[in-house]
Parts: sequence; C-alpha cells; structure tokens
Amino acid sequence: MAEGYFVSHLECSVTGERHGAGEPHGLSRAGAPLLVRYDLRALGAALDRDAVAARPADMWRFRELLPLPPGRRPVSLGESETPLVPLAAGASGAGVLVKDEGRLPTGSFKARGLAVAVTMAVHFGAARVALPSAGEAGAAAAAYAARGGLEAFVFTAAGASDAVLAEIEAFGARVTRVDGPIEACAARVRGGALERGWRDLSALAEPYRLEGEKTMGLELALQLGWDLPDAVYYPTGTGTGFVGLWKAFDELAALGWIGAARPRMVAVQARGCAPVVRAWESGAESVAEPWAPVTTRVAGLRVARPPGDRLILSVIRDSGGHAVAVDDAEVWDARAEAARSGGLLLCPEGAACLAALRRDLAAGLISADARVVLFNTAAGFRAPPRPSDGGG
Repeated sequence: MAEGYFVSHLECSVTGERHGAGEPHGLSRAGAPLLVRYDLRALGAALDRDAVAARPADMWRFRELLPLPPGRRPVSLGESETPLVPLAAGASGAGVLVKDEGRLPTGSFKARGLAVAVTMAVHFGAARVALPSAGEAGAAAAAYAARGGLEAFVFTAAGASDAVLAEIEAFGARVTRVDGPIEACAARVRGGALERGWRDLSALAEPYRLEGEKTMGLELALQLGWDLPDAVYYPTGTGTGFVGLWKAFDELAALGWIGAARPRMVAVQARGCAPVVRAWESGAESVAEPWAPVTTRVAGLRVARPPGDRLILSVIRDSGGHAVAVDDAEVWDARAEAARSGGLLLCPEGAACLAALRRDLAAGLISADARVVLFNTAAGFRAPPRPSDGGG
C-alpha cells in the first residue's frame, strides 16, 4: 500500500464480496452498490484527528479517508467547509443547527460527491460521464466534468427547473429531457453506457459519489468537537447523503476519533413520495414497489424507489432512528418561517427536514432540548417560490 493511501478494497453492500480497488467498477456482481473500504488500523496509526483539524478547511482535508490514489490531484472547484447555522428560536426547538450545504461551489451537497466521482473517472481514463438528475446533481456533474476535461451527458426528469437546466447547458453538458420520472432517466443512462462509452455516475451505481458525500459527516464531527448530535434529519431521495453520513460515523468510530454514541438518523421524505417511510413502517428491509403516483413538488424527494433503499433502512435501524413523511404544504410553511424568523432561506428539501422536526417535536418523538442537526442540502435561492396550487 502506497504511503498516504489506505483504500484496501471495494465491498458488495449485500454479499460482502470483495472487489479490487485498482480498476473501475459499477455495481457489484450481485447488482448491489459497492462500498469503499479502508485499512483503518493503518490510517489511525499514520494520522490523528488534530492533524486533520489543523489543515485548510475544505473537504480535501480528509484525503486519507477518500479514494484518491497517490499523486492524484482532485478535480476541484474549491469545496470549502460549509457552516453550521443556528436555527432561529421561533422556527423550532432550542439547540437546532442547520448544516448549510448550499454554500458549496455548485450550490448543493452534490458537489462533494461529483468532485470525487469525476476525479476517479479521470483517474480511470474516462472521456465521457453521464447521469440522471432532478437538477442539482446534473449541475454538479456538468461543472466538474468541464473542470476535468470530460464530456457530460445529463438526463433530466420531468419538472426539472429551467434555471438549473440552463446552468447545466452553460457548462457544456448535453441535456436530454425525459418525459418521465428520475428512474426513466436512469434507465436511459444505463442503456447508453455500452453504446456511448460513458461512465455512469448515477447515485450508488459507482462507489465514489458516496465517498464524497461522506465528507459531510466527517466535517460535521470535526465542527462539533468530535461530539456528535443527538439526532440528524436528512432529506432522503436516492439516499447517498444519508448513507454517507453513517459511513463517516462508522469510520470515525473505528479510528477512535469519536466515542460510541451516535445520532438517531431520521430519513425525511414527502408524503407524495415516501417509499422509505412505507417500508420502514412495515418493517421491510427494502422498498418492495416503486411509489406511485409521485405527487410531491419537492424535486429532490421525487424518487419512487431509492437505489440505496436497503442501506437507508439499515442505517435507520442501526441508529435507533426513524423515517417521517411531511406534506408539501408543511414544507412551504417551514421554509417561510425559517426565512422570516432568522433570515435563512432553506431549499425545499431542507425545509422538509424542519417540517419533520416540528412534527416529531409535537408527537414527542424527540425532546425539545435535544441537540439536532438539519441538513439544508442546496441553496434556497435556486428553488421556486411556494407553488400556487399547494400540493402534497
């Protein structure tokens, strides 16, 4: 193993089968997401958390816990640390912090995952990348592909914002609008992989987006003095961010950088598309059927069958957390309240987390004095105002 490089192998998330890390991979032979595994014993002996904390405040401070090969410079647009912003007291209970991912270069947490995925695509010699997107992932993929000198192909679902589509095209990506849900876009990407020779960067279809999004959890722990909150509320569409947070906490615990206590992980969905909530409430280990019809207007939550369903449900169980669905009207109300009471304009997905927290506080599922972190996964100014017809 090269100095400073600690990846040991890739592991099937269902069977545990090992795959070599020195070549490009998509899904495992079992058709399941692959997880990057590290030699954490060697990493812990070579590096301590104080050294990491002293580095420049960006996501690459965690380089040893990322899959970058020795000597590989990341494809970067300046992914600085995102702030923890206290939520105004009038918007929810005390002790609530918002991790504002909208401050990243392309305006969402997707920048983290696509920065690493594109870096690895460049490393493995790809010339083209493709992915399905409701908007934010497409913008990030297009930007990082342009930075890395790759062609990008983005398939966007019905209802994607015209403003975000224009942004994707501005980066030089080829946009195909699909008259259907995100799953139809994903099928188009898979179907063209052999014919067009592109690297599929769909969520959890390759192992490296998850590693980039994992840095949210690494960064959160560092910002809180290595003392994790009581609960984390995360908007859960495809599930990469939710699963990535837990993977980060697992690795930090194995390194001894945090204690045994973990937050309760709360997966937040919209009532108009809540496949994880339905599976959780039924005690299932996966989503049996796609959600239909999808009626929510919250774009990032319009995922009828998350590719990370088994992993999401496992994290909920392991953390003692739960899944909760909120109405679209609750989302718009929470968004308006956060903006008026404290000047924080949440994206609809982030506002869904605030709405879910309010619901759980009222139901007594979480105490008013709990230390809670809500994830605002994108810049609020990008989202349209409250839809005139409500919804959800």
